[in-house]
Amino acid sequence: MTITMTQPSPADLPQIIETVASWQHEGAPVQVHSGDLGWYERFGAAKLAAALRIWARDGDTVAVGFLDESDLIRMAIAPSAGDDPELAHHIVDDFITSLSGVLTPGTGVVEARFGPALQRVLADCGWTADDPWTPLRRDLKLPVPSSSLDVRTVGPELIEDRVMVETAAFTGSSFSVDRWHHMAGGYAYRTAECLLGHDSAGAAVAACTVWSAGRGRPGVIEPLGVHGDHRGRGYGVAMTLAAAEAMRRMGCSSATVATPSSNAAAVATYLAAGFVTQGEVTDFRRP
Repeated sequence: MTITMTQPSPADLPQIIETVASWQHEGAPVQVHSGDLGWYERFGAAKLAAALRIWARDGDTVAVGFLDESDLIRMAIAPSAGDDPELAHHIVDDFITSLSGVLTPGTGVVEARFGPALQRVLADCGWTADDPWTPLRRDLKLPVPSSSLDVRTVGPELIEDRVMVETAAFTGSSFSVDRWHHMAGGYAYRTAECLLGHDSAGAAVAACTVWSAGRGRPGVIEPLGVHGDHRGRGYGVAMTLAAAEAMRRMGCSSATVATPSSNAAAVATYLAAGFVTQGEVTDFRRP
């Protein structure tokens, strides 16, 4: 059987997003989610397609690589192929040949949180642990406590406020009204919502986007932020609770998120909102 790596076209995105969504399962490590692809589509469908690499065996997609940053590829692997050594060796060979311009020695990083075969091959080839991340999860079987914020789903009248909060929450944010429209017009956003939280005075103070992979599957928060002028008032926890409740309404089995372990405030916020973690994970840096 033949394994090939290709770059998709924009026309391929719906099928890729559906495939990645179908790979989300309870009890499995958090790997690249269809919502991660949906959030990136704020740059447009052509940019998202250019950032993806598809590994297929005889025409069936078995792994998806997402070039989320200039030196980082984030992997999603089919559950049935997670312990496939042939696939793992082929992927790593592509990392150090076809993708060497991105995953350069000393700086190239692979996020491979699922796929024991790929993890073993990377370790055997000398790839070392990168900075730690903390994945977190909240079960959605039971109701979520009410948020203290007035939370509204973003429609046309709230887009500018949604963008304003995002840019005030994250230094150097790339978000804009045009990019919101790119994202909202993308295939993954069909099962997503942007939420905007207002304080008692009516000011927009926090925002997030939540993404479903389909009923009975884990959803993801990507991203969530609090306006820099309104921090320290519990709005991060309140917004996280609203995000979890929105995903519960969508039929998600759990709410998931991952944050750098160095961002202690973010980890504390998610824990305070009832999320739990099984500990840190690390990515793989090319030697």
